[in-house]
Amino acid sequence: MAPDPTGAAGPLCLVTGATGYIGGRLVPELLAAGYRVRCLARSPGKLRDHPWAGDVEVVRGDVTDAVSVAEAMRGVEVAYYLVHALGTGRRFEETDRRAARILGDRARAAGLRRIVYLGGLAPARVPDRELSPHLRSRAEVGRILLDSGVPTTVLRAAVIIGSGSASFEMLRYLTERLPVMVTPSWVRTRIQPIAVRDVLRLLVGSARMPADVSRAFDIGGPDILTYRDMMLRYAAVAGLPRRVILPVPVLTPRLSSHWVGLVTPVPASLARPLTESLRHEVVCREHDIAGYVPDPPGHPIGFDEAVRLALRRVRDAGVTTRWTSAAVPGAPSDPLPTDPDWAGGSLYTDRREAKVDAPAGDLWRVIEGVGGDNGWYSFPLAWAARGRLDRLAGGVGLRRGRRDAQRLRVGDSLDFWRVEEIEPGHLLRLRAEMRLPGLAWLEMSAERDGNGGSRYRQRALFHPHGLLGHAYWWSVSPFHAVVFGGMARNIARAAARGPLTPRKEGARSR
Repeated sequence: MAPDPTGAAGPLCLVTGATGYIGGRLVPELLAAGYRVRCLARSPGKLRDHPWAGDVEVVRGDVTDAVSVAEAMRGVEVAYYLVHALGTGRRFEETDRRAARILGDRARAAGLRRIVYLGGLAPARVPDRELSPHLRSRAEVGRILLDSGVPTTVLRAAVIIGSGSASFEMLRYLTERLPVMVTPSWVRTRIQPIAVRDVLRLLVGSARMPADVSRAFDIGGPDILTYRDMMLRYAAVAGLPRRVILPVPVLTPRLSSHWVGLVTPVPASLARPLTESLRHEVVCREHDIAGYVPDPPGHPIGFDEAVRLALRRVRDAGVTTRWTSAAVPGAPSDPLPTDPDWAGGSLYTDRREAKVDAPAGDLWRVIEGVGGDNGWYSFPLAWAARGRLDRLAGGVGLRRGRRDAQRLRVGDSLDFWRVEEIEPGHLLRLRAEMRLPGLAWLEMSAERDGNGGSRYRQRALFHPHGLLGHAYWWSVSPFHAVVFGGMARNIARAAARGPLTPRKEGARSR
């Protein structure tokens, strides 16, 4: 195993889920607190472009693989368990159960001092069988880790308010896009939200708990609100006119998840567990955590201030991680087929290129700015229609946007693509995460031509799965001249005009 890159002498922490929303924010907080950090990731390359990547050790592995977990725990004192199998299919509870047992067993064998787990706040006096599968699995994972024989801290949170969190994005888009809304009855449910800054503070502080402390803690902010209250107060903080909210009893969790999926970037597959978790009151029954991680002045942060901080991050393009940071469950992870000889079967390719009357640097700025508010430089209706079809099929759709309006890094989501590779100034490779009968990639590159100008090269690749995959390619290939051809021409023209300054996320709603 590679030595620690920092040479620091602080305790070593293992962070699972570092490519996710909380994990990606926890790592720099641990470093700032003097800890050494090792990250366990299925795809280590996704952490390559994070600002802290050079200060941590990254090992390849999976929480469901006991061998890789055992290897990752060598020399570790504290393990953070920040992963869950939500959305991976009907058997996600079994996957969560198996992964938690592996982590607990390996942690005990390695002699770890503590496990820290971020779970969900379950309602009081509600039997497990009546909980949503999401909350039920979170509760079970917490119990498994507490029974592992390793001192464990389980932090149970309800709605986390922070820039880029799925809960915040759902709240934000519902409130901003619907001045008048007919809502499910769960908008009357009382909730105790917590600011992401407090979640991170408590996660870091939990590493220092005494060895005789092994228990779950409820964590929440100072405000207890209904979801309706949260929408009204969000509107007030964001400077929006007062919203009219009309709850109705007929929207089931399934129907309301599709309603959320239509209005917000959060797909129905993720919206459903979020909305199911709001059926019951989720309010803290104790604040014992303060006895071990004391509240500093100004903490816990209130709801209005948490929204204000999150909106500032959104509008200043300072969102470090988003709910889309984690890979879409079930998304393909096969490597890009190599050219020219590939033994993996059929590979369809659409190539385009264009001469650009602008330096390669100007062309690259346009390439790196694609997607989100800037769009895809061709036939917007076709892209929008493809996004809607993907949402109807249960996919992520086209509304995930970008984490940063101007810069991309490996692992970023980009509408219904994910950045698989980026060579600054030269190459951007995207992997499709929409629902497809095969695997798809889109490459864009900028090359100097030696005469002060540049050349734009574009390549779309598709590896079909079965007869349906071949039929799909041939059914859409007649439109490639319009979609991909227009994209190449318009990117070249945009670079020649000079790149536009991208709008910051949230500008449309102000």
